[in-house]
Amino acid sequence: MFSSIFHSAGARLTLLVAEDDGMSTAEYAIGTIAAAAFGAVLYAVVTGDSIVTALTDIIDRALNTAV
Repeated sequence: MFSSIFHSAGARLTLLVAEDDGMSTAEYAIGTIAAAAFGAVLYAVVTGDSIVTALTDIIDRALNTAV
């Protein structure tokens, strides 16, 4: 009898602790900071001189090809 009561209480406690719907506030803040940092790095890479030069060369070659 006691084992079934403890088993039932343990199962309820496990369900209560295991529920994790979505992110908590701290996780949301860390995720937002990480996304902003990734965006800043991506912006810095894309607006760098080498990328702009490479994209300009690709567009020039595409527009100047003889068909």
